[in-house]
Amino acid sequence: MNAALNVVSGAAVLATEMAGSGAPVVFLHANICDRRMWHAQMQSSATDYQAISYDRRGFGETRAAAENHSAVADLIAVMDATAGAAPAILVGCSQGANIALNAALKHPARVRGLVLISPTVNGAPQAVYTPELREMLARQQQAEASKDLDQLNGIKARLFLDGALAPEGRVTGHVRRLFLEMNAIALAASPAGTPCDDGRAFDRLGEISVPSLVISGKLDFPHIQERARLVANLLPVSQAHTLPDVAHLPGLEQPDIVTGLIKHFVKRCA
Repeated sequence: MNAALNVVSGAAVLATEMAGSGAPVVFLHANICDRRMWHAQMQSSATDYQAISYDRRGFGETRAAAENHSAVADLIAVMDATAGAAPAILVGCSQGANIALNAALKHPARVRGLVLISPTVNGAPQAVYTPELREMLARQQQAEASKDLDQLNGIKARLFLDGALAPEGRVTGHVRRLFLEMNAIALAASPAGTPCDDGRAFDRLGEISVPSLVISGKLDFPHIQERARLVANLLPVSQAHTLPDVAHLPGLEQPDIVTGLIKHFVKRCA
């Protein structure tokens, strides 16, 4: 059974869990999920690594008053409470990858390696959309403007879970239900306040010297796939891995494959 704890960071109480033993590996979820997106990776940790995951402000079971805050500072608070001063491998998906990169730049001694999945990176080139994708995004903007959270949740599932380049409803069953449950919490959450982290990680990727693995899915937005390729090329010690039949959340769709890639990477960083 995973160990649960609450980590205080400023006005936030970050819902955190740990499993397994070995080198610390911290999992950072996407903005459309919470720590439950890493369930398979947490359950498979065993003696390969000490798995640590937590809900960021505005997600899952974490509770926080609105305040100026740093997602990197929250991450360091979790690391201090779980792994002590030991440097960790950071596994981040989407915005979680952006936080991992910012942490590697701000606290290089605390980071042993990076696994970046469908990475968001502040300062990266602007997205270019096809007319079809622009139409999909216009529907998302309309749902946001009308505050129709159920419709917005469905659109997010279509774009990010099914994949912008795949048919709607491609992913079904437990995975779809879990996505809709996680994202519904995020959509309904009260504002967390102003994030205070510096922004332009993309311009400083060449400063990151730790080993890195960049994972992307071929059904994801084309600009996200291109961004993943750019990140892999710009990081000095990096490998890229593309999965053919997944979209933005490979760890949910193909948990065994992603867990295997992470375990192999952890051994390479030992």
